Amino acid sequence: MIDIPPNSSGLPGIAALRTVVGAVMTVGLILAVLALIVSAVVWAYGANSSNPHLAGRGKVGVLVSCGAAIVCGASVALVNFFWGVGQSV
Repeated sequence: MIDIPPNSSGLPGIAALRTVVGAVMTVGLILAVLALIVSAVVWAYGANSSNPHLAGRGKVGVLVSCGAAIVCGASVALVNFFWGVGQSV
């Protein structure tokens, strides 16, 4: 039986890589908020101008931006969950 855990100090630059990944997650969340705001404005404009296509696009944008925020926020938990699943195989 072989047991090889992740090694967080095996290579130089791991701490910097963690910092970069955290920054990218922050940028992703900021862009999700921006997309949510823009999509809500498009939805409102489409609803007020009697343009169902534009309103529908705004609704889809709101859902997609919320989904993107969920994925950004849950990415670490998802990877840890599937790491645990992989370890139990």
